[in-house]
Amino acid sequence: MPVNASTVLRCAGRPVACYVLRPGLPAGHAPRPHLHPVSTLGGVTVTEQLPADHPHHLGAGVAVPDVAGFNFWGGRTFVRGQGPTVLDNHGVQRHEGFELRGPDGFVEELSWVAGGRVLLRERRTVSATPLDDTAWALDLTFSLANASGEELSFGSPATNGRPGAAYGGFFWRAPLEGAAPDVFGADAEGERAVHGARAEWVALVGRNWSLVFAGATEDTRRDPWFVRAAGYPGVGSSLASEDRLVLASGGTVVRRVVTVVADGRLDRDGAAALVRKAVTT
Repeated sequence: MPVNASTVLRCAGRPVACYVLRPGLPAGHAPRPHLHPVSTLGGVTVTEQLPADHPHHLGAGVAVPDVAGFNFWGGRTFVRGQGPTVLDNHGVQRHEGFELRGPDGFVEELSWVAGGRVLLRERRTVSATPLDDTAWALDLTFSLANASGEELSFGSPATNGRPGAAYGGFFWRAPLEGAAPDVFGADAEGERAVHGARAEWVALVGRNWSLVFAGATEDTRRDPWFVRAAGYPGVGSSLASEDRLVLASGGTVVRRVVTVVADGRLDRDGAAALVRKAVTT
């Protein structure tokens, strides 16, 4: 398979995303399959790849900064008592093949490799569903199975001593604009109120686009949201927030996030209505 091989995701016949299978990136970026560019039905790009502020941010996908001490997020590793540190500990997610593939979605098999061995086997399901004339939904489920033969644990900078930095799991890097995007949830307003909260959904609203992220399973809704707006625009859900997530040998962790991708600026009622439609479609 050539470097940077990709597949196109379509919604109602329109191309809405490119899925990069094998990015040709340095090891320090923790190379991994990811979605970029993702666009609204009107053609507005709503992901960012390799931004100057965080060059290891790769569109939308799955990334974890600490799996048994290996970095599958990219960039520096947060070390307790030392802070962000450059380490030679990066892993890579390898595309192993498609179990199913169609114009509006796929089921992919991946391996997470670090330290010369496979730590995790992943089954990733991605699909695109139209919601109305101006919005569609990206449904992403990842199932991580411990293939190491021993217990593994997932961590984050937060579990390693950096408060408020519980990132790791599903993550979406949105484009940087002149002003920070608006952030709100069903019962909260602003980055400080939404970040770290356990909520059914959170919205990120830019100049002429809206993204609404919804946890689509009970386990996913128990994960706090990781939200950034003022420094850079990004939203993810946190596999390891207060404590490390321990996965027994042969055990599996599954999460599902449905993202509404809409043209224009949604308000709270509009976001809630589209989330209900997206999760039940």
